[in-house]
Amino acid sequence: MPPATVTIASGATWQEVAADRQRHRDATIAEIRPPVPEIRPEDIPVNTTEIPKKLLTAEEVEITSANVEDLVQRIASGQWSSTAVTNAFLRRAGLAQSLTNCITELLPKRALDRAAELDRYLATNFKPVGPLHGVPISVKEHIGIKGEDLNAGYVSWVGQVAEDDALVVQCLWEAGAVFYARTTQPQTLMHIESSTNLYGVTVNPRNATLTAGGSTGGEGALIGLRGSILGIGTDIGGSIRAPAANNGLFGYKPTTNRMPTAGWSIPESILGAVGPISTSLEGARLFGQTVVGRKPWLKQPSLVALDWRDSTQYFPDRKLRIGVIYNDGIVRPQPPLLRAITELVGKLKDKPNIELVDWKPWKHDLAWSTIAKLYYPDGGAEVKEIVESSGEPWMPLSKFMLHENPHVEALTIQTLWDAVSAREGYRTKYAQLWNESAKRTSDGKPLDVILCPAGPGVAPKLGTSRYWGYTSQWNLLDYPAIVFPVADSVSAPEREAPYDYPNGYQPLNDTDKYFHDLWKEYGAEGYKDAPISLQLVARRFDDEKLFRAVQIVLEEAGLPTSVPA
Repeated sequence: MPPATVTIASGATWQEVAADRQRHRDATIAEIRPPVPEIRPEDIPVNTTEIPKKLLTAEEVEITSANVEDLVQRIASGQWSSTAVTNAFLRRAGLAQSLTNCITELLPKRALDRAAELDRYLATNFKPVGPLHGVPISVKEHIGIKGEDLNAGYVSWVGQVAEDDALVVQCLWEAGAVFYARTTQPQTLMHIESSTNLYGVTVNPRNATLTAGGSTGGEGALIGLRGSILGIGTDIGGSIRAPAANNGLFGYKPTTNRMPTAGWSIPESILGAVGPISTSLEGARLFGQTVVGRKPWLKQPSLVALDWRDSTQYFPDRKLRIGVIYNDGIVRPQPPLLRAITELVGKLKDKPNIELVDWKPWKHDLAWSTIAKLYYPDGGAEVKEIVESSGEPWMPLSKFMLHENPHVEALTIQTLWDAVSAREGYRTKYAQLWNESAKRTSDGKPLDVILCPAGPGVAPKLGTSRYWGYTSQWNLLDYPAIVFPVADSVSAPEREAPYDYPNGYQPLNDTDKYFHDLWKEYGAEGYKDAPISLQLVARRFDDEKLFRAVQIVLEEAGLPTSVPA
């Protein structure tokens, strides 16, 4: 696509820039053939997940109902062409935009040209290009695609163009992927919702009064509607895991420096991670295996030169030692989350190969204050300048994170060193506590993983995502984490009642009170149909072991390792 010409630099107002970006998005959707089915706004229900099945063809529904691992086989065998698959996902993605506002642009010509090239290669060589031959992959907008706008949700950045594909995009391209959709994110990239002045608010497909999450929220909504089955996200505080949890998907935050980050900017004080959201655990694992398999450390020297290991080698006896966090001591999870983790523990506790140990969170409030300070060593000055240079208004959650956050302050060289030292001290103490867990297990070995919520509740009401601690905790520690759905959702109030706040509950602090009051105001009916997800965490560089642990947990509990279509 040609670079944007309506920009702040060209003299346009922020409103004119936003209107132009939305016209551009709509024009890319209009290129799709056959045209994307139209649906009037007044005909869109609160839960939109059944709409695509009613408006797409039977073949398109069948194609988009497949998971990554199934799609790979069907394309490689010639059952489906890459062209047919790509067009099906383009049409479903266009429809997802109408239902949730999750797209910044589609790339139909680029994608279909690539698909045709892959089809020719398969017909000529009788083998796929690589392990993801023909698989359509969606991409969070701030991950660069050569020649495309790269605004990261800032009005003032519209018109900046990526000079090359981000390294993770290059790795997946070499493996045969097709890039066809770019997705929404929040202003400043630092919300766990997705709302900007450029594109508006992205909503949850299960319940449009709830958020799809952030900052990879466009991916969450798109994959939640199966307009994609594998997307690239980033995570510096929960930005992969919150959208995965809110939409009932699988989200993997790797240990930092396993996946390539070249092609988007990150601070050194708290490193971000690139990772996938997928409709299946295997889809997420295949992403990790494929990207690391390209040896990206040869192009980005800061990465750890560690090959992807075979997950099946771990836990050959299926013996797992699991620490359990029910409550981080800062915000008590709302009833659906407490019910989910209690029920999962109930399914696992009688399994002879599963040992469960309560894990006492150690100063998770200190972890939050430490990471919040390190997010903005300059006190947020650069971000504030970027936002204010266009005249665009501050979104409420941007204000919350930058203007109302007591931990954000401009650091000197000395105080930055002190903050980094505090980070390392916290990591050392947590490692010590993990080592000491060996005293509490039956065989004298430390815990393998920790099971915990992925947030203070299910998908929050729009504009209310004001606590990240259940995910940012593991960013501070740099532990890999996987969010997984428990094949359940919020439904009848009586199911949640046994896990409700007790009479006379005294909130632990103002943040706990905020989420307590939200539940009391809306209750189960207000969060109806919201999927319920949990999180499993491992130690640094135990990523492959973590995948195996999640698989064992789900199998032992009788839960699926993919999301039903």
